[in-house]
This record gives sequence, structure tokens and C-alpha cells, in this order.
Amino acid sequence: MNTARLREEITWWGRSLFERGLTSGTSGNISVRCTEGYLMTPTNSCLGRLDPARLSLLDASWRHIGGDEPTKEIALHRPFYAARADVGAVVHLHSTYSTALSCRSDIDTGDALRAATPYVVMKIGTVQVLPYARPGSDLLEPRIAELARTCSGVLLGNHGPIVAGGTLQAAASALEELEEAAKLSFVLQGLPVRHLTAEEIDELKAVFGAK
Repeated sequence: MNTARLREEITWWGRSLFERGLTSGTSGNISVRCTEGYLMTPTNSCLGRLDPARLSLLDASWRHIGGDEPTKEIALHRPFYAARADVGAVVHLHSTYSTALSCRSDIDTGDALRAATPYVVMKIGTVQVLPYARPGSDLLEPRIAELARTCSGVLLGNHGPIVAGGTLQAAASALEELEEAAKLSFVLQGLPVRHLTAEEIDELKAVFGAK
């Protein structure tokens, strides 16, 4: 897909995510890999009101070469691209249920979502939680880098989800599924639940290529 089309796609997905309440204010950011390097949403921009012409353009070495100043959370995106050639887009939001899950002190940080349905396993695989670090902290990039090769989505502790995919549609759809699974975990809290077995999860990962 050419860069002009990618600009339109970022704008469309930003508006869609914003209008459906998956992000608010100036929170969240999107990046895609492009011919020149990377396109990203600008710093302090509202995903619901993006201007395609003003999206930040960075070269392959992450130097800013066009458009507005890029998001200050570049470090959340860069490790996924560095670790995997198949990553074409990364989406980070502060969606309500996933962010709420990232704030809980009683979840398994190695597997934040005990699977009750197949879909988050199919789209992402195992979702791990990283320890809290302030937004923009130098601790975030190396922590994400440790997981980026073997996972497609993580929860940043007390912050929110970040998901990588082969395309922007794939990354955004996977993040939507993560949000839905997080919502289900709250709805089902305290109720008797049949969770998927380890064998069923392994089968899903093998069939759908999830990490």
C-alpha cells in the first residue's frame, strides 16, 4: 500500500476507534511501516481528528523527516518493528477495560487473560503485563523489546494495551478483541466459568499462528 493510502487508513482507523470510545482526548497512538520508514500519529493529537497531511513521517532510522512532531511514545512502537519483519503496524490505546485490567494487582502478569473464549488467543496469544513505568520512561523500550519477538500484545502496567499486527487493520482488530476479552473478564468475575484448557489454547495457537 502506498504512503498516501496509509495516511488515509491511519486517519480512518483513528476516527473509528475514537468514535467507538476505545480512546479519548489525546490519548493513544498509531504507527505503520511505509516505504520511507514509518508513519505515526503526532504528539498530543486526537485520534478522532487526524489530518492525513500532518501525520509524522520518520525514516528507517526513526529520524523525523516530515509532518508534525511524532508521538512522544515512539519507544512503545519501535521494539516491535525491530524484533519482527512481519509487523506492519502498532496500536496503543487507553481503552477502558484493558487499562483497568493493567491496574489490577491480582492478575497473573505472565498471562493476564485466562481465556474464556478463543478469540483473544487467535488474534494475539498470551497477553503479558509489564511493570509500571511513567509514560516516556527509558525503562519501557527495553522491557517491550524483551517480549516483542515472542508476543503480539502486552499490557503496560497502570497504562494500557499495545498491540502489533501485520497490517493496521490486523493490529486494530486484535486490540479490539483484547478489549472485549478484558471486558468479559470483569463481567464474569466471581462467577463459575469454564475456561479453555491448556490443550485447547495450544491448538488455537498452532492453527492460527498466535504467540
